[in-house]
Amino acid sequence: MRIIGIDPGYAIVGFGVLDYRGVEFTTLEYGAILTEAHTDFPRRLQNIYEDMSFILERFKPDALAIEQLFFYSNKTTGIDVAQARGVILLSAVQHGVPIAEYTPSQVKQAVVGYGKAEKRQVMEMTRRILHLEQIPKPDDAADALALAICHGHCSRGAQSLTLRTGRI
Repeated sequence: MRIIGIDPGYAIVGFGVLDYRGVEFTTLEYGAILTEAHTDFPRRLQNIYEDMSFILERFKPDALAIEQLFFYSNKTTGIDVAQARGVILLSAVQHGVPIAEYTPSQVKQAVVGYGKAEKRQVMEMTRRILHLEQIPKPDDAADALALAICHGHCSRGAQSLTLRTGRI
């Protein structure tokens, strides 16, 4: 299974592409879609959409794992992230890629084994699971890879449940 993890944002969209076979992950690529701060916001959304479409066409993932959106203190930033997330989801739907959404605690549980793990622990375990020499940069790319790992682990459980029962 080929999984793309996405850490949504409007200035930086982290992405990580993994192949997942059995219990092993292979890192294909990771990085970030960047938009310039001085650019009109609609143009930033267009850039995100176009770059996402390019990545989806290039890697042809079987699934897209994305973080669920939570609003903490800055609602304006949250609304802008929600708009960026919308164009990311639109791009995935247009490319026929199934979408899975995960909370931060689900990602932490899947990667570290503890739903309240610190960000640094998640980044280090992501590095170890993927056999990388260094923690991926930017942090948004590391977060995206953690989302992809989470989906691999969660889909394996759903797949084994399907195999045992014939249904979920």
